[in-house]
Amino acid sequence: MILLRRLLGDVLRRQRQRQGRTLREVSSSARVSLGYLSEVERGQKEASSELLSAICDALDVRMSELMREVSDELALAELAQSAAATAPVRRPMLNSVSVTGVPPERVTIKAPAEAVDVVAA
Repeated sequence: MILLRRLLGDVLRRQRQRQGRTLREVSSSARVSLGYLSEVERGQKEASSELLSAICDALDVRMSELMREVSDELALAELAQSAAATAPVRRPMLNSVSVTGVPPERVTIKAPAEAVDVVAA
């Protein structure tokens, strides 16, 4: 499941790190507790629109730019999730086995029928 709060937190953290700023600097500027900002960045807390506005102001980033980046991340995550869900199921490869000197009526093969190709020699 894709969690919007995690994507938002990742984007906020990257924005802060691009500026070379610490959590303490941004939390002080945004007037948000350092612990709460940390939880938002880690995707553990949902940020209100007021809180996002204060953090964006502290980072000097437009909220529309932040949300656009989150939207792009969400689109990529959805594509990856969709691709994983539609990926073909791989069946395990069976090793070849040669049986010589054994009468055919004594050979038993136990495997799912769709996983075995039997060719008479």
